[in-house]
Amino acid sequence: MEKRIFTKTGEEISLLGFGNMRLPVLEGDAAKIDYPAAQALIDRALEAGLNYFDTAFDYHGGKSEAFLGQALARHPRERFYLATKMPPWRLKSARDLHTIFEKQLERLRVDYFDFYLLHNISVEHLSIFEQFQTYEFLREKQAQGKLRHLGFSFHDRPGLLRKLVEQHPWDFAQIQLNYLDWEDQNAKEQYEILEEKGIPVIIMEPVRGGALANLPEESEQVLRRADPKASTASWAIRFAAQLPGVLTVLSGMSNREQLEDNLATLSPLTPLSPKEGEAIRQAVDLYRKNGTVPCTACRYCMPCPFEVDIPKVFALYNHYKNNHKADSFVAGSELLAETGPQSCTACQTCVEKCPQNIAIPEQMEAIAQKLQELSAE
Repeated sequence: MEKRIFTKTGEEISLLGFGNMRLPVLEGDAAKIDYPAAQALIDRALEAGLNYFDTAFDYHGGKSEAFLGQALARHPRERFYLATKMPPWRLKSARDLHTIFEKQLERLRVDYFDFYLLHNISVEHLSIFEQFQTYEFLREKQAQGKLRHLGFSFHDRPGLLRKLVEQHPWDFAQIQLNYLDWEDQNAKEQYEILEEKGIPVIIMEPVRGGALANLPEESEQVLRRADPKASTASWAIRFAAQLPGVLTVLSGMSNREQLEDNLATLSPLTPLSPKEGEAIRQAVDLYRKNGTVPCTACRYCMPCPFEVDIPKVFALYNHYKNNHKADSFVAGSELLAETGPQSCTACQTCVEKCPQNIAIPEQMEAIAQKLQELSAE
C-alpha cells in the first residue's frame, strides 16, 4: 500500500483510507451493521497496509464508532490512525462538547484520537462551533494528549474555506473532491486554497457515493476504450490520489470486491496520463448530459419528518437516468410505498442539511411527476 508522509510528524499514512459510513448492513438497515462482514473488511485492510480509519458520531445511525472500536481493538494501537468528528447539530450547550468527546473515546475504546475534525463545516455549522468555542475546546484536548491533530471537514463554498483557514491554524482538512466536483462543486479551488496554505488534504467522496462507479453506459464506454482492464471506480480513485497535497483518499467500502479493487489501485498509485485525463473529460461531458441528481447517499438529510427515503428515491431515479429502464424505475418506486417522492410536502427540513446543496423538494416533485407519466404509458 502506497504511503504519504504527514509532514508535521513524519508519520506514514496509507494513501487509501477506510471510511466507515457505508459498512455492510443487515436487512438494508443502516443502523444494523453486519459485524462479521465488516470486521473481515477491517482485518483485510490492515493486513494490506491500510492504516487510516475514519468515522463520525452519527454514521450508521450512531453505531459506526462502536463497531470500529470493537473491530480495531483486536489490533495493536500503533498499527492504525483513527479519525472521528464533532457533530455541530448535536451541540446545544458547551457541556455537550465534553459529553460527546468522552462518549467517542468510550465507543472507540481508545485514550486518544490521531485525527479529530469539526464535522461538516458550513456557514450555519461554523456559527454553532463558534458559539460554543469548539476550536478552543479541541485545542485544549490536543494539549492534554486526547487528540493529536485537529482539522475539519468541509461542504461549502471556497470563500468560507478561505476565511476558515485564515481564522485558525489547522493540522489538516477534509474536502469532497472527485473528477466531477473538480468543477461542479469548486473542488479545484478548495484544493488550491489548502495547498497554498500548506494544509494536508484528506479526500472524501472520491467516487461520489458510488455514482462514479456506476456511470451512464456512454461514459463507461469511453473509459473502457481507454483501459479495458480498469474498473470504473479506479479512475475516480486515481484522479483524487494523484494530487500531491493529498494525504489520504477515503473510500466507504461495503464489500470485499470494492476493498480489493481500491487496494490494487493504490498499491502503488499510477498517476493518470494525459490521454487518460482526456478520457475522463469526455466521460464527464457525457455524464453531465444525463440529468442525474448529484446525491452521494450521505444520509445527512435523514430522517425525513414525512418518512420519505430521500437517498433511495434519488438512487432509483439516477439508475433510471443511467439505463433508461422505465419499468424497473416504476416497480422500484412502488416498493417504497409511503416513503416515495409523492410523500414529500416540501417542508424544506432536508434542504439546509444537504452538503450537495440539492433542491430536494423540487427534485422530489419532478420525480413524482415523471413516475406519474411513466405509469400512465
